[in-house]
Amino acid sequence: MQRNQSEITEFIFLGFGKLHELQLFLFSVFLVLYVSTMAANILTILLIITEQHLHTPMYFFLGNLSCLEMFYSSTIQPKMLASLFTKDEAISLTACLTQLYFCGSLAGTECYLLSVMSYDRYLAICKPLHYATRMSSQMCVQLAACSWINGFVFSFLMLGVMLQLTYCGPNEIDDYYCDSLALTKLACSDRSLAEVVTLFLASAFSLPPFLLTITSYILIITTVFRIPSTTGRKKAFSTCSSHLIVVSTFYGAIMIVYMLPKTDKLSDLNKVLSLSYTVLPPFANPLIYTLRNKEVKEALGKMLRRVLLS
Repeated sequence: MQRNQSEITEFIFLGFGKLHELQLFLFSVFLVLYVSTMAANILTILLIITEQHLHTPMYFFLGNLSCLEMFYSSTIQPKMLASLFTKDEAISLTACLTQLYFCGSLAGTECYLLSVMSYDRYLAICKPLHYATRMSSQMCVQLAACSWINGFVFSFLMLGVMLQLTYCGPNEIDDYYCDSLALTKLACSDRSLAEVVTLFLASAFSLPPFLLTITSYILIITTVFRIPSTTGRKKAFSTCSSHLIVVSTFYGAIMIVYMLPKTDKLSDLNKVLSLSYTVLPPFANPLIYTLRNKEVKEALGKMLRRVLLS
């Protein structure tokens, strides 16, 4: 693959440029979100590694998700924070394409990993007698590995297409990170292939996992309604509904941004929606999926007692 011979060597993020007077406030908000995201995910990983009773398929996938969220946040948010704080919105072409690749890879991995987690919950709740055999340690590793490999391998398609584009001006990216849609709009060479590949990858990474996730949770909720205990039914339904809201927001935002027709009027809306799959999930997922669980709360209590006693 040959390197793109472009005349432009750097781009300028417009980011939240219309909110100049709120940049310090936005910096503070996103800094708190980033620090909280890293702390929550690191804590989740430590608990899963150190607590023996959390060595189950569900927590194995949650550990993978926490690792992914840490990488995902660190791909986007440090540069965004630096731009808000220093007002230096420039990024080199190489750094931009690198960010583009890792953002696409990690977002694609998350799509498939969330669907794998929903399938795991479906087996645990709807097929409990077959759960141990179907979700063996080997199967867990294979499902997680496929999610990571699919994300990173297929994103090479997008990177390859973007490397073939020529950028000769303007160089202002109307976003806060290097997104394939924003970069494609700036190309002065034929961009039809890039647009087709973007639509194909967005569809492949969002539609099949979304349908699998929705199907799994519909079957789970159907099973939950058969639980004789009202308290147990409410608790299970509350958990499933919160998971469903999170994944629907994540998948829905990706599909709206990448698959609907692009107009200048929707550019600001797309920025807000992109926060729903770049900034908010890494912060919300450990809270929704992990730290609310009774087992995790007990493990956290044990860890805190050990730290205080030592």
